[in-house]
Amino acid sequence: MLTTRTNRLDPSLIPTDQLEKVAKIFASPDHILLTDSSGNQAEIPEALFQHFARIVRLMSERKAIVMVPEDEAFTTQAAANYLGVSRQHLVGLIDKGEIQHRMVGTHRRVSFKDLLAYEKARDKARRTAMDSLTDQVIAAGKYFPDDPEQ
Repeated sequence: MLTTRTNRLDPSLIPTDQLEKVAKIFASPDHILLTDSSGNQAEIPEALFQHFARIVRLMSERKAIVMVPEDEAFTTQAAANYLGVSRQHLVGLIDKGEIQHRMVGTHRRVSFKDLLAYEKARDKARRTAMDSLTDQVIAAGKYFPDDPEQ
């Protein structure tokens, strides 16, 4: 289970001058080399660099970061909180098969990956519905009611 103590990066634990120095380095588009105490060097891959840069930027803005692995198991209440719905609504979505889950004893658990998949599908359906509604409004000539060409 996700624990705030182990998954939270708190900017208040890093001296401000150190954080500002690191933020300045990551603000540059140049790649960064890591060097260990033996002098071995490795370049940070682009995808990882982008994530580090975002983390450092947010922390320099004094925002804490919580890292969540995709396979992290959420309780139904935590999953509902993430999606911004009631626990009862979330359980209904699980029962309808719209969100995958697994049972741990008598309790449902939802992986973060499955929450993200549901959220993506939900947002796509919403966008499609809004696009359709917009098309209907435009076709009815109501989008630009003062347009003399319509």
